[in-house]
Amino acid sequence: MRPALGSPAGGAWTRRELAILDRLRSPQAIQGFLDRIEYSADPFYRSPRRVLRDRKAHCFDGALFAAAAIRRLGHRPLVVDLRAENDDDHMIAVFRHGGRLGAVAKSNFVGLRYREPLFRDLRELVLSFFEDFYNVARQKTLRSYSVPLDLTRFDAVRWETSEEGLELIAERLDSARHFGVLTRRQAGELAPVDVRRYRAGLMGSNPKGLYRPRR
Repeated sequence: MRPALGSPAGGAWTRRELAILDRLRSPQAIQGFLDRIEYSADPFYRSPRRVLRDRKAHCFDGALFAAAAIRRLGHRPLVVDLRAENDDDHMIAVFRHGGRLGAVAKSNFVGLRYREPLFRDLRELVLSFFEDFYNVARQKTLRSYSVPLDLTRFDAVRWETSEEGLELIAERLDSARHFGVLTRRQAGELAPVDVRRYRAGLMGSNPKGLYRPRR
């Protein structure tokens, strides 16, 4: 079901904006839209409406945009925080198809974007990001992931079309329960990222948006 113009999710969208969203008829198409726009190095959040207007987004903005677009396909707008050490966190929008989980995401790294709906549970989906989640020092940095956050809880602050409530979403994700993906010993034994994988993952990246790790 797609939300009507008068619903909390879509009441403030213009018909022109909805026409653009209506062309994104699958999670793959939503990912394609995010891949075509600029990666943002701006230190603020954009609502899905502003992503449409500015044609740029970082991972938080992209996940919200994907969740809003996925919602129009009949899915719940769910986002998950992937927490990192000595690196930026990442954020993904998750969806279920055929009983399996997939993801849509905006990232400065090639390998942290779309996931086909092949995964049996959230942990399995998150672990598919592990080898591609690294910083410019070639350190593998993914450490934990949050419970999914249902963005329908924030319809009252009009998260799809306004920036006013986005800090609240960020705070809620930050305080949400997180689950570790490896032990301290495993983290200490991780190998550096292969140079070829490292270079491939940074293809087309925006240097201004790269985290500068502590040595």
